[in-house]
Amino acid sequence: MNAPDLPGAAFDRFLVSTAPRSRDRRPWTTADGAMPALYLSHGAPPLFDNARWIDQLFAWAQALPTPRAILIVSAHWESAPLTISASAADTPLVYDFGGFAQRFFQMTYATPDASELAAKVASLMPDTEPVHQDTRRGLDHGAWVPLKVMYPDGDVPVLQMSMPTHDPQRLMDLGARLRPLREEGVLVIGSGFMTHGLPYLTREAFFDNQVPSWSRDFDEWAADALARGDVDLLSAYRDRAPGLRFAHPTVEHYTPLFVTIGAATAADAPVQTTIAGYEFGLSKRSFQVA
Repeated sequence: MNAPDLPGAAFDRFLVSTAPRSRDRRPWTTADGAMPALYLSHGAPPLFDNARWIDQLFAWAQALPTPRAILIVSAHWESAPLTISASAADTPLVYDFGGFAQRFFQMTYATPDASELAAKVASLMPDTEPVHQDTRRGLDHGAWVPLKVMYPDGDVPVLQMSMPTHDPQRLMDLGARLRPLREEGVLVIGSGFMTHGLPYLTREAFFDNQVPSWSRDFDEWAADALARGDVDLLSAYRDRAPGLRFAHPTVEHYTPLFVTIGAATAADAPVQTTIAGYEFGLSKRSFQVA
């Protein structure tokens, strides 16, 4: 009988077999035009045990020019007024999860200084949206877990921004303020999870990836609206989305997509889905906008 893999073994294999290709990435130049903006379903430490998901995220990053910097809004930092994370190089991570193997609490992700990006973000905000900086706060797992796979060398400056509201219009307005960063080679990311009904997952969902009807119904509703660029429908999710009570008992994993849509050149343009499917019965749908 084969011994079970150690926690994070799929990630360890990735670091040896696939991650070295990251060094061949082509850096962004002005000739590339604006970087896209992304919405990704970020997973948590179990991502490091999922070889297919690791490959999907890495391939997505490899298909893009290497950004000059990354600005990420994570479901796991809800804070008003608007706040940005520490911008110094090598700021310690936030291990905002529990119940996982100790190995995941010892992972690091040292990234370069992001002070230039912090200053640009602050300059883009109106007087009605002052930007504060928490110089002690590092990246939380909604940021560092997927980025550790997408950019394993940690060679791109990363700044995290809090989500100050769940109001779709205000988040889209915030994304629109960030849009000029894309013209400067900055990758803007909203990090959430297309369905996130953890309290309602069954044993079959956890161990056999059996998809609950509420997860499938919500995902199909969102996929259809995104494919049509129906921002009004996506914004009316509280009244219009099927299975919302179970798919998003709290909505912080859904609403980061409004930052992404707001940062698009045209908010009502259809998105490009890059990752679909389910993990633990939850939709990991992820997309990019031009």
